[in-house]
Amino acid sequence: MATATSDSLGTGRRKSSVARVRVRQGEGNITINKRTLDEYFYNTQQRNVVLAPLEHTGVRDRVDVIIRVGGGGITGQADACKLGIARALKKYDEALSDVLRDSNLLTRDGRMKERKKPGLRGARRGTQFSKR
Repeated sequence: MATATSDSLGTGRRKSSVARVRVRQGEGNITINKRTLDEYFYNTQQRNVVLAPLEHTGVRDRVDVIIRVGGGGITGQADACKLGIARALKKYDEALSDVLRDSNLLTRDGRMKERKKPGLRGARRGTQFSKR
């Protein structure tokens, strides 16, 4: 386990969101962009996504988490925070690596927005057919 003065850093990405996560020994405080978890993620599902790595490893009340997240939407940011926390916890304590890997929390979701193609209105949507 890391000492009280050292911080473990992790970066999480999802779609166009990027989360920079710092994990240190503490009492279980979670700060996201200088706000609490409940203030930043008002949706229960997004809060559960962010807390998943901490709950699976059982260190929820033993570490403080500081997150700076930006880009994308609120759901992408929640998933980016999840990956960042999981990576930071892995650096914080290598013994947690197997639990995080088995829970599929260290895998980056590589799905991105598909680019627009020439001659189409979107990535795949064509123009409306006109008979006359």
